[in-house]
Amino acid sequence: MIARPARQRSLRGLVPTSPALARQHARLAVCLTERDRWILRMCHEHRVLTTHQLTALGFGTGSAARRRLKRLRCEGVLDSFRPLLVVGSAPAHWVLAPAGAAVLAAEAGIEIRELGYRPDRALGIAHSLHLAHTLGVNDWFTALACDPATSLLAWWSQYRCHALWGDLARPDGYGRFTSAATTLDFFLEFDLGTMTLSTVTAKLTGYAELARTSAVITPILLWTPTLAREEAMRKQVRHNRTGLADPDLVPVATAAAELASHHRTASPAERLWLPLESTGGQRVTLAQLAAAWPHRTPVPATVPVPPTSRHAILTPPPPRPPETGDR
Repeated sequence: MIARPARQRSLRGLVPTSPALARQHARLAVCLTERDRWILRMCHEHRVLTTHQLTALGFGTGSAARRRLKRLRCEGVLDSFRPLLVVGSAPAHWVLAPAGAAVLAAEAGIEIRELGYRPDRALGIAHSLHLAHTLGVNDWFTALACDPATSLLAWWSQYRCHALWGDLARPDGYGRFTSAATTLDFFLEFDLGTMTLSTVTAKLTGYAELARTSAVITPILLWTPTLAREEAMRKQVRHNRTGLADPDLVPVATAAAELASHHRTASPAERLWLPLESTGGQRVTLAQLAAAWPHRTPVPATVPVPPTSRHAILTPPPPRPPETGDR
């Protein structure tokens, strides 16, 4: 009221951290295992992971995963939601909660705001029109990470890729894959058939410019839902590549999801891939793709070090949790 202005002494000062919150942080420091901290980092990196995905990546059984994830939700470090399906029921979808973000920030010695974490955005993915696409990408990388015949050394999310290279290329993920004596870096373009072919293939120009400016040639893996979509995609990609100054800067291979086995252990590393240059229709494994592109930049079988970015402060978590004996 203008007739009775507030006095400075009546205004509240800064509210100190409550003892209850301090006790919660102290308790978390003791009760969180190395695998728990890996889960928090994975949910921050990839935005949302399902119980099925986390079970495959980090637990021996589904019951063990559900029990531990429920405990993490009770501790306030994870939140969850279940999308409504037309048929059947969805597994729990897990996202980072405020207390989990506080843990990650404290470990990195930064403020929560520097993580780029916002609670409304974290749970907002439940309503995102891109949820199915994000889950599909995460399913793809989870299957590759769980293939016992191969090793996925790195899995960087589309959000990290956008922060690092978004001015030129916006892949749905980056990975480094190794099998026997072969190591392959790649960008994934995960297609659900919801975008026009021209929209997808127009990205080739950005990839070519990224390869030119970085002097690093990284293959692009185009994953399509059906064989018909794959064939149409290949025609469009061939057409677009003719307009590039140096098509060799953009090695491309395609695969169709309907060719993958329907077993739960199906892997993108299987004999599903067709290099764009292939005309005989003979599909190869992911490891064999490396031989199709002798001009690609060779990479070591080590975990890559990500470039620095103010939008990607934390280092990416490994695709699988550390071997600590956690149950």
